[in-house]
Amino acid sequence: MKREKMACKPHVLVLPYPRQGHINPMLQFAKLLSHRGLKTTLVLTVGITKSMHGEVGSVGIETISDGYDDEHAREKDTIEAILQRLQSVGSRTLAELIERMKASGHPVSCIVYDAILPWPLDVARDLGVLGAAFLTQPCIVDAVYYHAYRGSLAVPPVGSTFQLTGLPELGDSDLPSFVSVPGYSPTHLKLLVNQFSNMETADWVLCNTFQELENEAINWMANYMPMKAIGPMVPSIYINAHLDGDKNYGVDLWKADGAVMNWLDKREPHSVVYVSFGSISKVGPEQMEELAWGLGKSSHYFLLVVRTREKDKIPMKFMEETKEKGLVVPWCPQPEVLAHKAIGCFVTHCGWNSTLEAISLGVPMVAVPLWTDQPTNAKCVKDIWRVGVRAGVDENGIVRRDEIERCIKMVMEGEKAIEINGSARKWRELAMKALMEDGPSNKNINDFVARLATKKDLKSITSAS
Repeated sequence: MKREKMACKPHVLVLPYPRQGHINPMLQFAKLLSHRGLKTTLVLTVGITKSMHGEVGSVGIETISDGYDDEHAREKDTIEAILQRLQSVGSRTLAELIERMKASGHPVSCIVYDAILPWPLDVARDLGVLGAAFLTQPCIVDAVYYHAYRGSLAVPPVGSTFQLTGLPELGDSDLPSFVSVPGYSPTHLKLLVNQFSNMETADWVLCNTFQELENEAINWMANYMPMKAIGPMVPSIYINAHLDGDKNYGVDLWKADGAVMNWLDKREPHSVVYVSFGSISKVGPEQMEELAWGLGKSSHYFLLVVRTREKDKIPMKFMEETKEKGLVVPWCPQPEVLAHKAIGCFVTHCGWNSTLEAISLGVPMVAVPLWTDQPTNAKCVKDIWRVGVRAGVDENGIVRRDEIERCIKMVMEGEKAIEINGSARKWRELAMKALMEDGPSNKNINDFVARLATKKDLKSITSAS
């Protein structure tokens, strides 16, 4: 009887691009669907599951192959080769997985797929399954790429300022790096522009943002595709507490340092500068040295996350001189850290997950963007949402130690800090409201679930007749 009941539930496959920053928000969405009674399955590549830590609760996990079941095998290939292999091998093994699930009595109702991988929608269409694109970048950035796809933004762009429909005015330093820097990474640019090749035919386009945050961009894109804001996709204990004990995403590709929370517990409220540049961004040796000494000059306590492969870039003298003021770790549970009362500001590369977590938890930011969507996110942090400052760079593109110190003090001390903290509190409240019972994101998620349930009922009636 239990098996029959499970088979009657709509079944959603959630397929992220196999990287930490893409897995996190899509897994969070899967957990919310499971909480609403849907059968949900997170689909990861074989290689990624070998380095996983953590639990995903009620969400199932299945694997497909990207042609690199040994993660080290991909190291010798170009990004072009990796993406081509992911599409060719991934399409075949995804189709095989869907057929296996159908044979086992758990047919797939819908694939929620990472938008930068448009081919899962083609697989879904071939097998009579619904498809929902999931945008892991902010809608403003997606809109820039959509303008490029439609031809309303030249690449490389011509001019120094750009007024694009649905967007605030952007300078050339505010555009995503793949757009603004000629020849920077043609493969990534093609990937992000071509995600729109079939998106207008998707059954849903789900964006990890909320309506109040990006109202104009969301409404503009909704003219061309079934765009719905369903964010912020952060662990629910910090937003609406719908999921008991949901304080982290559930899957980490690196092991967090257990000393972090104990160290923070010993600090005064709003006294610690948290510094992290995400899971894939690399900081050059000169920039790392300037960052380190800028933290030292600020005289605040600091928590610095530096991947193990990057730790040699930190000056030994700095480590010795600041050992009473700072803690350096290779990885930490970021949402839990940002929610801690000791955190006073977040020095961030402005990756979207980090930015949205900080907004959702009301933490002011010092934006130090490095590449991809980060310059656009930093523009919004400083000028649109006014929840932080953006560090300036010198003629060599380096943020110097005096600038790091200046920005930290601006966010942590004085009148500007009061203004920024007030804005941060406002956006936190709006982020929380978005996922409350009558909030717009919560309503969009409920509508998604209701439509799937209706489709499932219709299919059952059709099959029975």
